[in-house]
Formats: sequence, C-alpha cells, structure tokens
Amino acid sequence: MLVTQQKVLRRFWYPVIPSDRLAGGPHPFTLLGTNLVLFRDAAGKAAALIDRCCHRTARLSKGWLDAGNVVCPYHGWTYAGDGKCVRIPQRPGGDPGKNIGVKAFRCTERYGVVWVALEEPLRDIPALPEYDDPAYRRVFEFYEPWQAPGLRIMENSFDNAHFAFVHKESFGIVDEPEPVQPRLEADPAGFTMYADVPVKNPVLQQANLGIASDRTVRHYEKTWWMPFSRKMKVTYPNGLVHIIMTLTAPIDDRRSQVIQFLLRSDSEADAPAENLIKFDRQVTHEDMAILEACDHDVPLSPTGELHMPTDRPGLEMRRMLARLLAEHGESEVRRDGSVPPMLASAAE
Repeated sequence: MLVTQQKVLRRFWYPVIPSDRLAGGPHPFTLLGTNLVLFRDAAGKAAALIDRCCHRTARLSKGWLDAGNVVCPYHGWTYAGDGKCVRIPQRPGGDPGKNIGVKAFRCTERYGVVWVALEEPLRDIPALPEYDDPAYRRVFEFYEPWQAPGLRIMENSFDNAHFAFVHKESFGIVDEPEPVQPRLEADPAGFTMYADVPVKNPVLQQANLGIASDRTVRHYEKTWWMPFSRKMKVTYPNGLVHIIMTLTAPIDDRRSQVIQFLLRSDSEADAPAENLIKFDRQVTHEDMAILEACDHDVPLSPTGELHMPTDRPGLEMRRMLARLLAEHGESEVRRDGSVPPMLASAAE
C-alpha cells in the first residue's frame, strides 16, 4: 500500500512534532507527501499551513515569525495561523486586500505533541488517561525519521515471533524461538492484544525493573490505533507498569516520523530516566535495523506475503485497513500488480 495514494488516510490525526520543539519556528514538515509549515500563531496556538507562498511559491518554512505570523522570505508576504495573508509590504500600508491566503490545516496539541489532520478526521486523537495520572511519570525518548512505513513499524510492534532473533541482545530468549500466541480484543479504532511473554532480563533491566533475576515475564496489553500508532502497556510481576507510546506520522510512502515517550509507575530515584532510555533505545535500534531493510510497499491482501499464526495482529491491521479503503470507495494502490519474486518462487 502506497500511503500517499490512499485519500482516506488524510482523514486521520497524525503526530508531527513534540510541542516544545515548536518554539523558534517556523518548522517544515512533510505529511503524506504534503509540505507543511508549522509555527505558533499570535495566540500561542500551534498552526499548520501549506508550505508555499501564494505569490511565487517560496517555502514559508524558510522565512521567520513576526508577532505570531509567518513571513515569506522572498517578498515578505505575511500569513496568520488561519492561512490568511495579513500583510503585503509592496502595497500601500501593507494592506493585503481580501481573499488572499494559503491553505490551513487542522492542528491541535495533546500529550505534549502537535497533531495535524489534512482533511476532516474520521476519529479523535486516541485517549491516553495515564498521561495526566499523577501515579505515572513521563519520560521523552526520541523524535526521529525512520526509513520504514508506519504499517511495518506497527506490525513489528505486535509481533511476538521476532523477539528471539531481532532482540537476542536485549530481551529475546534465543533458545526459545516458539512465540506466545496473542489474544486480540476488537475495537472500532483498532484492537488490543494481550500476551504473557517470558523475556531475558539483562543487568541494566534488572536495575530498571527492580527484579534481581536474569529472566522475567512481560504481561503485555498493546493497543493499535488505526492507522499507525500504538500504546504498549507492560506490567511486570512486581507490579511495575511501563507504558511506551509509539506515535508515527507518514512522511511519504517510504518514511515515517516517529515520536516515542513512556509513562512509568515508579520514580526517578527507582530508575533514572537515562537508563530507561538507554535500554529502550537499544531495542528500537534493533527493530530499525531490520525494518529499514524491508520492502516499504506492504500488501493489504493476505496473498501478498506468506504468513504464520503469530502474524495474526498484523493481518488484522491489513484487513481493517483494506476494509477502511473499501468503505470509502478506494482500492489499494501499490507499485505494480506483479507477484513478489519470493512468492513466485515458492509457488513454482
């Protein structure tokens, strides 16, 4: 599926930048192949406009802010957060006249993140009640582009079969490759997956978790929100809760911008944030090394790739996305209609 070619995917909220990075804008961002400029308007609210001046198409993100308005670096045309042109310096008094402006997009903030929807969203931003719960502390982990599509990232997040191989240096038990079968609970916006998974518990994690054993069990409650975001709630045998939020925004067909932060039911004195980030970054780098080498054009059809029983969560994602397209009168768009060479060989 080529995400930039599926119109309905424009009808979701996407996490584009941490709120604290919006200071000192304007900032460029590409969402589903659409170039945006992000900034805080005169009221201090996050704003998203098309990153093109309507005069000679210069990039507004290369300009600067003036009292919460973005100034084009080419001729100084100035735009407010709603996209209206408020000043044309070449005109008497800078009066722009009427009906001059650029396209503005829906933009809001939640969970310390700026979210943008390119068209009328089908659903609200997912609920995360733990974010404002004083029982949890917040730890920001990273904000970076991955050379992988959101669907690959999401499928990997719900795949119990890769632990023993991809994560053999962090938490996977290489001598026990048979994966735990997951249990899925349906939801209109996605699903929740449950699984109890034995894992390796290296020295750094023993300190992070307060569990003095080289093995432990993760009680997983993972929620996927269509199309490309997830919440991973891990409860350990000692009652510690470790919630990872992985929020992705599709830059284009190949790349995703990933924001990750966690919520923990302990304190900085129990486990320093630096050590939590160190371990989680090891895990995500292991994933990234594999995912960035996979094909970006993920087929929604179940016959596009081969599967095994623990692929069920990923197959459910593909099924739900295919149904979403069908409900909005769309068909899956791919690079071509040919059978991948690996499947052609297997069928011979």
